[in-house]
Amino acid sequence: MEDIFHWCREGNAIQMRLWLDEVEHDMNQGDDHGFSPLHWCAKEGHTKLVDMLLQRGARVNATNMGDDIPLHLAAAHGHKEIVIMLLKEKSDVNATNEHGNSALHYACFWSYEDICEELINYGALVLLANKDGDTPLDKAKPVLAKQLHDFAESNGQELKKISFKDQSWLGLKTRSRDATLSRFKGINATDLDLHSKLAVSSSGETWRGRWQKNDIIAKILNIRNLTARISRDFNEEFPKLRIFSHPNILPIIGACNTPLNLIVINQYMPRGSLFNLLHGAAGVVVDTSQAVRFALDIARGMAYLHSLEKILPIYYLNSHHVMIDDDLTARINMGDAKFSFQERGRIFQPQWMAPEALQRKPADINWEACDMWSFAICIWELSTREIPFSGFSPMECGSKIALEGLRIKIPMGTLFHLSKLIQICMNEDPGKRPKFEMVIPILDKMKR
Repeated sequence: MEDIFHWCREGNAIQMRLWLDEVEHDMNQGDDHGFSPLHWCAKEGHTKLVDMLLQRGARVNATNMGDDIPLHLAAAHGHKEIVIMLLKEKSDVNATNEHGNSALHYACFWSYEDICEELINYGALVLLANKDGDTPLDKAKPVLAKQLHDFAESNGQELKKISFKDQSWLGLKTRSRDATLSRFKGINATDLDLHSKLAVSSSGETWRGRWQKNDIIAKILNIRNLTARISRDFNEEFPKLRIFSHPNILPIIGACNTPLNLIVINQYMPRGSLFNLLHGAAGVVVDTSQAVRFALDIARGMAYLHSLEKILPIYYLNSHHVMIDDDLTARINMGDAKFSFQERGRIFQPQWMAPEALQRKPADINWEACDMWSFAICIWELSTREIPFSGFSPMECGSKIALEGLRIKIPMGTLFHLSKLIQICMNEDPGKRPKFEMVIPILDKMKR
């Protein structure tokens, strides 16, 4: 494996760009100490590389093994421009590492006055105590401490010491991903520890388990007769779903091809699918702002998939197939793609499908336009928090959509711009539906 971390430390922009252009490479993977490429570039002060990584969706709040986020490293090494870039990308200005130190603790200790002021402008707390009870002002020299005290006061901070609270047990940290997730393609089935069956569907069984000390989801495909040809096709197709290079795509991290089973392996997502988040027993509240962010994530992921050369497996967009990462990023699950040897003609979740996808032969369908219709149903679902056509069985629903003109109804009170977008994306003429790259700027404006 190429040493991406060495190139980050060196600031080798050419090699970095070439590496990032390969879809199988995971920009959020960590080295042996959990340092992601963004950690290293922030530490070494490579501004252009930090910008490149942020534009491609690198996780700004990923932690290394010491719970440092990139902002800690940029502030500690005096890289003001990078500090500002990270803050603009919503870096957690009061994130604390294993010692309880925030980025401001380090900026104060090294007397980086301009960085201290930038951090305070973005809400850094001057009296946030670390594990030893020291605040950032305690780490600063007296003159700087007085200056920052007055600056924080003028910014409206309540100047009352905040005691350290250990929250590591809450599991809120977003770790850099283990590099093993993107290094291996073929996985030996004996190395998998599958301990909990989560679901059984027509396409197979879904299990939760462990592999290489990573939490995983394993999908055992339902194949009645596993022939040599099917096995060969599987080996050719699954690597095309190892798309690590986009933050809104959840790749297959590997697969097992045994004489009895075909198994697809995904990273475990604790929050589950978007469907479960919206309609599950947990009753998670998704406000309009978060709904727009989810829609934007889905649009970005689908736009990226449509920009790639056509992959053999077919992907049906719906909220069951969108997974929610621990930092509330929506990711298109490649583990839910259909392989060429699976039953392509059978539709199990028609509620999200365009009418022409239920009426025509696969060869006669504009799948990109169908994806846009499915996206509109997802937006409706995010807006209403309802399950589409919940009063019908899947068979009834598919028949009525295809033959009787059954369509979702946008309720009164739906945000005007979302309502308009749903209508545009569900144009009965597939050729008049927008492309995903046209929808992204609209959602991006709505997000602000």
